[in-house]
Amino acid sequence: MQDPFYTKQKRKKSSGMLQADAWLDSSMYEFGQSMGRAWTRWQDAMSVFHVTGIKRFFVEILSDGFSFLSIGCVLMVALALPAFNATASGEFNKAENYSILFLDRFGTEIGRRGIRSDDSVPLNDMPDYLIKATLATEDRRFYEHFGIDVVGTLRALANNASGDGGVQGGSSITQQLAKNLFLSPERNLERKINEAFLAVWLEWNYTKDEILKLYFDRAYMGGGNHGVVAAADYYFGKRVQDISLAEAAMMAGLFKAPTNYAPHVDLAAARGRANLVLSNLVAAGFMTEGQVTAARRHPASAISRVEDQNSPNYFLDWAFLEAKKLIETTQQTANNFVVRTTIDTTLQKYAEEAIVSTVRENSEQYDVEQAAMVVTDTQGAIRAMVGGTDYAKSQFNRAIVTTRQPGSAYKIFVYAEAFEQLGLTPADAITDRPVCIGDWCPQNYGRSYKGSVSLASAFAQSLNTVPVTLSIKTGRDTIAALSHRMGLTADYPVTRSLALGVASVSVLDMTSSYAVLANRGLKTPAYGITRMTTLTGDLVFEADSEAPRERILSETTVANMNSMLRGVVTGGTGRRAEVPGVPAVGKSGTTSSYRDAWFCGFTGNFVAAVWFGNDDYHPTNDLTGGTLPAMAWQKFMAYAHTNTDILPVFGVDFVPEPVVIAEDDATVLPEEIIQRPPSLTPQAARKLVDLADLINQTLAAGGITTEARASVPVAMEGL
Repeated sequence: MQDPFYTKQKRKKSSGMLQADAWLDSSMYEFGQSMGRAWTRWQDAMSVFHVTGIKRFFVEILSDGFSFLSIGCVLMVALALPAFNATASGEFNKAENYSILFLDRFGTEIGRRGIRSDDSVPLNDMPDYLIKATLATEDRRFYEHFGIDVVGTLRALANNASGDGGVQGGSSITQQLAKNLFLSPERNLERKINEAFLAVWLEWNYTKDEILKLYFDRAYMGGGNHGVVAAADYYFGKRVQDISLAEAAMMAGLFKAPTNYAPHVDLAAARGRANLVLSNLVAAGFMTEGQVTAARRHPASAISRVEDQNSPNYFLDWAFLEAKKLIETTQQTANNFVVRTTIDTTLQKYAEEAIVSTVRENSEQYDVEQAAMVVTDTQGAIRAMVGGTDYAKSQFNRAIVTTRQPGSAYKIFVYAEAFEQLGLTPADAITDRPVCIGDWCPQNYGRSYKGSVSLASAFAQSLNTVPVTLSIKTGRDTIAALSHRMGLTADYPVTRSLALGVASVSVLDMTSSYAVLANRGLKTPAYGITRMTTLTGDLVFEADSEAPRERILSETTVANMNSMLRGVVTGGTGRRAEVPGVPAVGKSGTTSSYRDAWFCGFTGNFVAAVWFGNDDYHPTNDLTGGTLPAMAWQKFMAYAHTNTDILPVFGVDFVPEPVVIAEDDATVLPEEIIQRPPSLTPQAARKLVDLADLINQTLAAGGITTEARASVPVAMEGL
């Protein structure tokens, strides 16, 4: 029999479960009923928007339109992102290159490098008919559209479809400018989309006149010219303000295809295009047929653009590289610059004459094809640079490449370090005898030894064992360090043969190094730029002539070195470099197998280094530095010191000998000596002297008195 209490508890548990089940069933029922009522209410609400018939058609169109509009907006934002990125920095594309106008030391134009560009002329100063001709041909609704000429684009498409040749392009001026300022030149759909967005951006951020001015300044006009100002000068030799209507029409025709319509490429095509531009002016209502008739009858002609072969082209190439370094260092945003250089065009002609004539007269005998020369004043200003015998055939500048060995011309560093470190003097004796470093035993040129000699004599005779002995005493690392402080820029290994000139140098660096001795021991790096400004006159760089210079060598060492260098010219290997009446000093250098021959030296006025050799490094025919290099050096110095005050060389006791005229030479008078004007070329100077001799002979044969003859040169001055 069950316990009554247990039975009672069991009944209570069963009753609770029945109640929970009943609650769950009722809740589910109530939820279903509420959902049904909600659905009924939703159907009732939506029935308001239910349309049928024609109304449903318009509703569907509107609905799809909103859908596609949303998709289009998202797509447009995606397509516009590259354009947004292009304008984010606010900077335009840099021009393809810099445009640099170079002036010589006196301010005379000597050449250009880079592109031709000029943005200095305001839009208001440009001829009205140039502006109208451009608008009539490129974008007649320029002042009306928002950056994209929809009408013009449709018209161009229609012309192209009709086979009319698409005379007028579909892109507006703003679109063309957007392409020039922000985009690459590649042609694809993405670029055209970006071009459209950027055109609108330009219209929002610039005025119409500002856009047109940018277009005139940045558009490519053929022949390396960017902008109408540069094009006017290049094609017509005029300022853009001075061009005629015919010339303006020819320039306006260049925007479409400058390569095809450039007048120096195809004058007939350029004139045909210009005639079409004149027709566009009339069709657009900018001018009447009567106003353009004269331009049609007298079409424009381009001037000859044969480059001046007398420009110092090797120097200009080097100066262009140096100028670009200055521009990048100063972080300039402009692209057009004017650079004042140190070059002296008269000395440049002398240097070219000395190099070219020496090679031409002796190339076959010595099997040598090339030579180079750099000339500076004693403060480092480059006065002449010759990088080869013919710039038209080879633009490779042999004056600046650091791949040649200087031979014995390097010995100035060895002896200077010995004087500085060991306290030696030129008169000190040293023994010329066999010397070895490990298994390397250098020999003298004649394979003989002099025994006890002075340092001055060893230097003048270019003995090899003596500098090797000195390098052992001073250390080769200190010699290399001194050479770099004096002017050598290229790194080279410090080997056992360093004292004999086994190093990598350039003609320019050797000139700088010898200039230290010419400038009393002060560091004197060669430089070619004294001032740089933008085309609008803003100063970019100006050399500081008063800047303190680092002392490299003591004046005692400089005096000792200069006296020894003088001995090389008067009684050593450089005798062919002697210049009558001028304190010339220098050192020759010849490398193994006669691959390189040098002469480096200076006077109180100029420093010059000369190199002879072959581009393919094949050996010459026993060419030494004391022959052709010394001869070319001497020829230049003889030219350069005409009509010039001869300055002394520090440490060299030299007094120019006065010119003595024989008493019995009654036909030669001091007044009759024809001196070479600084502006004459060497060839012209020789012809002038020959002419004077011929006149003297003719007058003497005719019995003219010396007083009358003396007046002839005076009369010639007015010719």
